[in-house]
Formats: sequence, structure tokens, C-alpha cells
Amino acid sequence: MAKRDYYEVLGVERGASEADLKKSYRRLAMKFHPDRNPGDKEAEDSFKEANEAYEVLSDASKRAAYDQYGHAGVDQSAGGGQGFGGANFSDIFGDVFSDFFGGGGRGGGRGGAQRGSDLRYTLELNLEEAVRGTTVSIRVPTLVNCTPCDGSGSKKGSTPSTCPTCGGIGQVRMQQGFFSVQQTCPRCHGQGKIITDPCPACHGEGRVEEYKTLSVKVPPGVDTGDRIRLSGEGEAGAHGGPTGDLYVVISVREHAIFQRDGKHLYCEVPISYTEAALGGELEVPTLDGRVKLRIPEGTQTGKQFRLRGKGVAPVRGGGAGDLLCRVAVETPVNLSRRQRELLEELRDSLEGDSSHSPKASGWFEGVKRFFGDL
Repeated sequence: MAKRDYYEVLGVERGASEADLKKSYRRLAMKFHPDRNPGDKEAEDSFKEANEAYEVLSDASKRAAYDQYGHAGVDQSAGGGQGFGGANFSDIFGDVFSDFFGGGGRGGGRGGAQRGSDLRYTLELNLEEAVRGTTVSIRVPTLVNCTPCDGSGSKKGSTPSTCPTCGGIGQVRMQQGFFSVQQTCPRCHGQGKIITDPCPACHGEGRVEEYKTLSVKVPPGVDTGDRIRLSGEGEAGAHGGPTGDLYVVISVREHAIFQRDGKHLYCEVPISYTEAALGGELEVPTLDGRVKLRIPEGTQTGKQFRLRGKGVAPVRGGGAGDLLCRVAVETPVNLSRRQRELLEELRDSLEGDSSHSPKASGWFEGVKRFFGDL
């Protein structure tokens, strides 16, 4: 019987991506797998057909030959009559069916050295330290190689023995229906060896927990969320593997005066009622010291003044940002009798003249129009 088009078998277009091929193949394999359809010859044939189609189309060179010459271009290389004996079936199986069978993965041989885990340390700084940069010492818990056994996990003078379950291969075969599945040995976890006489210091782990003190140089301009990588300062690798890295994550504490937004700083400056009305000059704080800020007469609450270059120079380069000072007019409280009299005189003198309160008069006009439209 003539073979069906491989794209038709998998139910994909001819230009389908590798991800689409894998997704379609996975769906068909789950549907027609012999373990789900015991004794169903038609399902078994469909499963073989899908496997053959995926084996060809997932290989770039075979797919190119198939696209140009059809089945004739791949009959010799694709293993068309070999059923499950195709050269790439174990790779396809491990990649697509690993979770279906509860593990297995790609073939691969015995496990070897494993890189140590990366570590994360949150470093809290105040705003001044973050802006100017600093050097701090931190104490970090980590796993280091056990000194008595030099990271082997075996007691000094002894060596690991060959795993009796996998015979030192690190992989075992498990029967799944009518064919076998290769997966990591559950006893030695792919190492091929087991520790029969563990080191008393690390109990066979090869690593022990320690605290180490490190000096961290924080560059100027860092902000919350920035990371500093200390290469090789993470956990020691298992079985002689390389050490991981330590990532120091910056967290800047809230400041009593300033709020930061990127390279700009913001602060609120309270001014008195008379300063707002008459104008004047104030001293305002910056991270570099005090500066003079001129307040023009008639300043309203919310008015914002920009002090250029008084913000933060970003850690990744560029000019310093600005300091933006927002004015808040403070209403006087706890007035004396004389102060009240003076304010009442001022109120009486201003009454009826809307030129002194342009915002208020505009607002009241808007209110009148609003109620008039109702």
C-alpha cells in the first residue's frame, strides 16, 4: 500500500515549524500508543506511521530530501521499513514521551559533574549609598566542598563502588508495552557509582554548609532590582562540578525626604502662607548639600521647581537627573488673637476682588454653570 504524505500523517502544513511538528506528533502518539490501545492493530499501525513521519520531518536534512523528492528521497535514510528501529527514535522518544512515561529523557550515559546552584542575596542600602556607591561586607550561607573527602562523599581511604542496579552505566531499561524505555538509574541517579562508606563529615553528600564573608563593591547609581554578579561565589558543584554564582540583588530603603524615580529625585517643600503670597528664598536639601531656592510671589500649592543635575547619575551611564521640588503651602495653626485679627483684616480687604484668587473665581464660575445646566 502506498505511503501517505508525511505532512498529512501529522496533520500539519508543509511549512510547519519544529514546535508544531512536535506538538502534532505528541498528540498522535498519545492517542495511538499501544499501551493505550492494547490489541488494536490499527492503532499500532497509526503509531508507527506517525513515528516514521516525525522521524523524517524533524531531521532538517531528511526533511529537505523529502520535500524535494518525496518518499523516494528518504526511503534509504529514514528507515522506512524498520518500524521502531530508526536511528533517531530514542531521541524522539526521550524528548516527546519523557513525561508520558514518568521520566526517561534522552539517552546520554552516566551522569557526571554537576554545576553548583546560583545563590541570591538581597542587599539593603540607603539612598545615599545607592547614589554614591559603597563597599559592604556580606555573610552568605552556601555549600562548599567537604575538605576531608575532597568532595567525593566517600570516607578518606575508600572509593565509590559500581552501582549494582545499572552496572555502572547510569541508565536502566524499563519495559513499556512491546518496547523498552531507557531512563536514569533510580539508585545512583545516573552517576554509575554508589558510596558504600560515606564520609562522616558530609554524610556522603560531598558538600557541607558554611558561611562565608564577601566584600561587595556597589557601583554608584544602583537602584532597587539591580543585580551584582559575583562569579564562582555560589554553591560548590556536585561530583567535582564548577561552582555556581552569587547574585547580589539591590533593595534601596525609603528615604525620609526624597523619592526616587529612575535618575530623578522628588521632594516636597513646605512653605508658609506668607512666603507663598510674598515670595522669598528658601534653603532646600540635596544629596550634595543645601542649595537656595527662590520662591516667586503668588506661588500656589503643587508648583514644582526643577534643580537640574541634582538627581542621580545612572549606573549604566548618562548624565545626572534632576531634583524636582514640589511646594506645599502650609496653613497656619494655633493662631494668637492678634494673628487672627490680622488675617481677618486681610480677608476683608480681599473680599469681592477676584483678581487675588483667579483659581477660586474660575472654579466657582464652573460650579455655577454646572448647576445651571442641571
